[in-house]
Amino acid sequence: MAVREMTKLTLGPIAYHWSAGMRRDFYARIADEAPVDEVYLGEVICSKRAPFHEGDLPETIARLERAGKTVIVSTLAEVMLTRERKATADLAAMESPEIEVNNAAGLYERGARAHRIGPFMNAYNEATIAWMAGQGATHVCLPAELPGQAIAVAARAARDLGLGVEVQVFGRASLAVSARCYHARAHGRTKDNCQFVCEEDADGMPLRTRDDAPILRVNGIQTQSESYLTLLPEAPRLVADGVTHLRLMPQAVDMVAVADLFRAILDGRTGPGEAEERLTTLCGETALSNGFYHGAAGYRRIAMATPA
Repeated sequence: MAVREMTKLTLGPIAYHWSAGMRRDFYARIADEAPVDEVYLGEVICSKRAPFHEGDLPETIARLERAGKTVIVSTLAEVMLTRERKATADLAAMESPEIEVNNAAGLYERGARAHRIGPFMNAYNEATIAWMAGQGATHVCLPAELPGQAIAVAARAARDLGLGVEVQVFGRASLAVSARCYHARAHGRTKDNCQFVCEEDADGMPLRTRDDAPILRVNGIQTQSESYLTLLPEAPRLVADGVTHLRLMPQAVDMVAVADLFRAILDGRTGPGEAEERLTTLCGETALSNGFYHGAAGYRRIAMATPA
């Protein structure tokens, strides 16, 4: 049975330091071809990257909206400097488009005005979600490491409060953000004099164990999973549990094709087995994982045993 009518497919903000041209091309194709309902824009990881692409933001918003997409602007996940506080305050002062808050500074600046809660705000339980709703939240994106049972409980609590509920269903999971930039440090540079070395890694910088096994990805101050988290087979279960929005995180793969697969699942046009096989091909050598959802180690890939 199709579930598209009650569930929206979203595209999260680009986490990496893609060039301005790469971003423009990416969002032009998303506007013209991707079957997503909502698109998150803005710099979430490193404030130093923002000047490279913030000038394109008005035109990007306009193009996406002309294509029928809802646009939301996300704030930084970490606010440490005066200029980062000011940038967050500037976003928080906007009445349009919608704002996704990813840091407590954003909550302070936004006040009681309507806003969304991003995945960096750690909405792990019903009490936290209720408090956020009392502060003006209209929507919450749950952290990627929540297991399925916890998602169901959180989704029910959020829906009872009238909030939208979002879960990441594709892309590298964000595991941590740090005050320091290991990406720069790994190249013998400091955070203040990084020379934007992270631009060399469009899908994050791979880290390997001492016995040469892939383990993590580094993206500036952010540590990510090595594998792409994917909840493609689990999507119908998420919808049945009350999740209203499914989030795809941009990666260095064909994101239009990825969105097509998730839309086909939501529409009931493709079975989970066929869709997952096609997604595996799209992602090439990058492993897929869903361990967090099944209460296991995040990097594991576990078959979906319970139908929606």
